[in-house]
Amino acid sequence: MEFLIPLINKLQEVCTTVGTDLIQLPQIVVVGSQSSGKSSVLESLVGQSFLPRGTGIVTRCPIVLQLIHVSKEGSDYKSEEEGMGDYDEWARFLHTNTVFTDFNKVQEEIQAYTNKIAGSNKGVSSDALYLKVYSQKVVNLTLVDLPGLTKVPVGDQPEDIEIQVYDLVMRYISNPNSIILAISSANTDIATSEALKLAREVDPDGNRTLAVITKLDLMDTGTDAMDVLCGRVIPVKLGIIGVVNRSQQDIVNNKKFKEVLKDEALFLQRKYPTLASQNGTPHLSKTLNRLLLHHIRKCLPDLKKRFQSLLNSLGEDIVDKKQTLLQIITKFSSAYCSAIDGTGKNIETSELFGGARISYIFHETFGKTLDCINALSGLTQFDILTAIRNSSGPRPAIFVPEIAFELLVQRQIRKLEEPSLRCVELVHEELQRIVQHCGTEIQTDMMRFPVLHDKIKDVITALLRKRLPPTNEMVENMIAIELAYINTRHPDFHPQAVAAATFANSDEGTIPKRSNLTKRHTDSFAPSETTGNIIINGVDVPKEPLKGQIYDVSSRSQSSGSWFSKILPSGIGPATNGSRTTAQTVPTSSNPSPVSGSPQRTPTSATSHERQLFDKEKNDCDMIECLIKSYFGILRKQIQDAVPKIIMYSLVNHMKNSLQSELVTHLCKAEQIDLLLAESEHVAARRREASEGLQALERVIHMIEEMREATYFGTGTKFKL
Repeated sequence: MEFLIPLINKLQEVCTTVGTDLIQLPQIVVVGSQSSGKSSVLESLVGQSFLPRGTGIVTRCPIVLQLIHVSKEGSDYKSEEEGMGDYDEWARFLHTNTVFTDFNKVQEEIQAYTNKIAGSNKGVSSDALYLKVYSQKVVNLTLVDLPGLTKVPVGDQPEDIEIQVYDLVMRYISNPNSIILAISSANTDIATSEALKLAREVDPDGNRTLAVITKLDLMDTGTDAMDVLCGRVIPVKLGIIGVVNRSQQDIVNNKKFKEVLKDEALFLQRKYPTLASQNGTPHLSKTLNRLLLHHIRKCLPDLKKRFQSLLNSLGEDIVDKKQTLLQIITKFSSAYCSAIDGTGKNIETSELFGGARISYIFHETFGKTLDCINALSGLTQFDILTAIRNSSGPRPAIFVPEIAFELLVQRQIRKLEEPSLRCVELVHEELQRIVQHCGTEIQTDMMRFPVLHDKIKDVITALLRKRLPPTNEMVENMIAIELAYINTRHPDFHPQAVAAATFANSDEGTIPKRSNLTKRHTDSFAPSETTGNIIINGVDVPKEPLKGQIYDVSSRSQSSGSWFSKILPSGIGPATNGSRTTAQTVPTSSNPSPVSGSPQRTPTSATSHERQLFDKEKNDCDMIECLIKSYFGILRKQIQDAVPKIIMYSLVNHMKNSLQSELVTHLCKAEQIDLLLAESEHVAARRREASEGLQALERVIHMIEEMREATYFGTGTKFKL
């Protein structure tokens, strides 16, 4: 099973090339405080001095250390590195193709790269440095050396250095597929270990935490670490292993690691004879190898799923370009229509989108805008009075001219055109916006083929621009149709009841006294003695008409002419011109009154004169206002219902029905296919790497299954992690 760790190293390179954090690979994360001996432990595992040393924080970025065991022949790995046949160990960085055989050069390269990505002010960076070490003296391991935990900034370190290091450490140890190697020194109280504290935060059960106690030889005389190593002080599920580090004098003297390991073994035999076999650097190396293998094996199924998902997101290799283009067009058209119909797989939860937003435009934005339009906005009583007089010609009108009502209501109906056209524009904008948010699968293809994405946007923009004028024209025609004919026989328009209610609500001074009326007048218009209501042509009409109730006051009318003449009682007209009311005051000019005996000029505008309206004038204006309100309300409902239907028919449904055919017509041209399906080399390389990683995982899983079956059927083939 030793091949598993090199496989994970290969997958680590794949993930680095792909540039994604989606796949969390099994690895050993080394955590400890500054000067706890982390670097010495790693160098002992490698058998070479290659990590930067100094005071304060030295490791300022994550160092992913991949240890790869090579045999004496080393044909598998030496063939990969040209000229490595004469060397037993060498190193190679992922960011450079240079192969290092001198580990002092490796140390210099680490320092140079750290200064490049983290600066020279002792700050830290989350960008990882990848280093492979090939050697006969190492076991297959993947370790991540992190900056040492610190509390107080020193020198020119940033003030938030503690937070930076904490966030970086938590990012790596929070990976559920990682093994936490918590480093603590023996000459400090293990109960104060920051490494174990952080490990417990992310791994409270201790299933993936291994503790290492360094500097066993530096404890005070008369003390030992027996209780700590046996887990009596703080138990650790995976165990506690003690090691002896190189001293500073050993580093200065460049003492060989073979001698350091021999001295460590002698110290453990002398000081901890019963625990000597369970401690020391060789035992730590084997334990880490065993734990990592076991951990990788458990993670393989999940890794396969994640690599499959990554590969799906990058797309498959193109075999038939025309077929691929047709598939992308079909998927895009389907996703676009699903966004409108609300049947997509990924439902947006942060904002209204697609068809839901179009519905909001119809029923909230457009509907409320129409409701806010006042039927009499921009109309004054003198505008109405002027319209009545202009439509009467030289003869004073006995009844309100019908043409005045039509002219005034047409003027108000035109105000419904602008919000209707604005509604078309809002829906047009939403249809354009759907292109950017029509499904993750389509977005992946769009990112993979940027030229195709731009062309699709151009086709949709052109199609929407083509459909916008006909839609606007239909809306304008609908308004023009309503203006062309004012239907006073509309089923919902009841001018008789409106006029009766207006007349009933007028001042009592405008109703002729009963003693002045003839018998015929009394029969046609008289107050009811029993109900207190007003009787018009024999119909009992309340002063306040009930909602939805209609009163026919023209059934006994004997007069002929326009429909306005049918809404007043026969033989009864408004008050004479000689009577005046004090109910309303209107503006007049400061000019003196006309000469006595000369005819008085009537006002031609609402601001030219100030006088009191005659009773007949006021009643006529009130009646026109009520009729305009009634008819305008009817048309407002009709337009509020018709405009969304026009937009759906002419714009939205047309887009859904013709989108795919338009895309095929404009994009599926032989001379354009190669250009449209051109992808960057970076995307192609990422896909190849992910595919190789997935194939490697599948081979490993297949091999593990074969080994299980062989053991199960008793063939004698056994393996142990």
